[in-house]
Amino acid sequence: MAFRRVLLSHLSRSRHSCSSLSPHHVSAPSTALVLPQSRLFSTPTDLDSQTVLGGGGGLDLGQDMIGASHDSLTRHVISLLDSYHDLTGLPWWVVIASSTVAFRTALLPVLILQRKQTKTISQFLPKLPPFWPPKGSGRSVVEQLMLFRNERKALGCPSFFWIPAYFSIQISCFFMWITSIRRMSLDHHPGFDTGGTLWFQNLTEIPNGLYGPIFPFLIAALHYTNTRIAFSASSVHKVDKFAELAKTYKIFLNFLTFALYFLAFQMPQGSLLYWSTNLSFSIAQQSIIKHPVVSAKLGLQGDDTVQKKAGNPMLTNIEEAKLTDSSSKGGLISGHDLTPKELVALSAKYLSGGQKEKSIPLLRLALEKDPEYLQAMVILGQALYQKEQFAEAAKYLERAASKLIDACPTEVEEVDLLIVASQWAGVSNIRQGKTSEGITHLERVANMEEPDDPKSKAHYLDALVLYSSAIFNEGRREEAAKCLRRVVAYDPSFQELLKQCEEEDDSIPIAGSSSSNSTTHKPL
Repeated sequence: MAFRRVLLSHLSRSRHSCSSLSPHHVSAPSTALVLPQSRLFSTPTDLDSQTVLGGGGGLDLGQDMIGASHDSLTRHVISLLDSYHDLTGLPWWVVIASSTVAFRTALLPVLILQRKQTKTISQFLPKLPPFWPPKGSGRSVVEQLMLFRNERKALGCPSFFWIPAYFSIQISCFFMWITSIRRMSLDHHPGFDTGGTLWFQNLTEIPNGLYGPIFPFLIAALHYTNTRIAFSASSVHKVDKFAELAKTYKIFLNFLTFALYFLAFQMPQGSLLYWSTNLSFSIAQQSIIKHPVVSAKLGLQGDDTVQKKAGNPMLTNIEEAKLTDSSSKGGLISGHDLTPKELVALSAKYLSGGQKEKSIPLLRLALEKDPEYLQAMVILGQALYQKEQFAEAAKYLERAASKLIDACPTEVEEVDLLIVASQWAGVSNIRQGKTSEGITHLERVANMEEPDDPKSKAHYLDALVLYSSAIFNEGRREEAAKCLRRVVAYDPSFQELLKQCEEEDDSIPIAGSSSSNSTTHKPL
């Protein structure tokens, strides 16, 4: 029976296409008059080609080749929809809606891969040098771009082509699909006249009558909702380097909402059915992926958490552990029953919530259990600094730094811990008025080889800023400017500070001195 339906359908379409005097074909041009003449939303290519005048042979040939390629893709999509309709016998509105869902589902693995890559890019962006050469760097545009490219590869940052990858594929398929359905509507494809439902019974008509605004309003509302969800879920736009660009693009998309409302009045209801289904799928897809449980299972969770940790030295040296006890069934667990590592992880959770009073006793308990636990020393010193207990903070930080120096660290984690301990020990001493001792700790970091690890490099550059600020206040202007130039090559936000330094400004305050709650030390 299925074979018989396919055969009869093809015979019906053959008779339809051979009848040049069909009433449907006579009425088709009047439907197309409501739109400007364009490849995608005007009359079919075969009708357009009849109006091309002679002359400009090379241009006409190129346009014909593009048109032929586009027409070939359109015919394949139409053939696919025909086969699906013939095999299932479903109404055309169900065929259009279900095929849209099936096609978008097939693209889902590409979206997940792209999200993972852009998440990684957003983590590396703060560690990369600027795209354009900063003022005073002495580099040309080509040299700066080569530096950016080499640093990106050295850090293992994915290609930036991943950012528009999914959008490029989706928008290409969208136009191909919507053009194919429009062609079917304009050609009064068999069954389209009665293949709709509810207020859109005729898929070949444009919106009209009392219920005409339903589809245009639906398209505009779905587009606006989709834009809001997309920008709330994105991680790249939260990075400072892309913030302004993302803001401008969002304004453009919001303005486009009004244009789409009026454009929808010029399109057949078959195309509008596809468009509204496509937008509805996008909203559902993003909402599901954004859910914490789904996001965690797909490996997409933690964009904001990673970015917060990247700017918070108190959390960067901790691998958070989940403290679970199956026998407690949600009951409280005594701190004395936890290992030093679990105590440090729990204290980190309190610190991330600003609860320093709860975290400090846990860190002290961890050091009672393991007096040589270097991470606990550093984090306790940082927590005490946040409470403005600078003398005790310096004691723990200097002790950790001394032990790390004696061990001659080579592992990435150990080197990073030494940088953080020296950085905070230096600032703790300076806040007590012990400037020379503080500069000694910061100078230790400045004399170290620049690390390759992104996290360690971020801490290294923070220490250079603190060191340059401290020695400038001691009158060592040229050394301070030299250090700042190294920092500006990666982070141009310090360009103004470098300018002040080169102009022999009298006062550049030590970072973090005005607020006990500061977590990233940058000069004010």
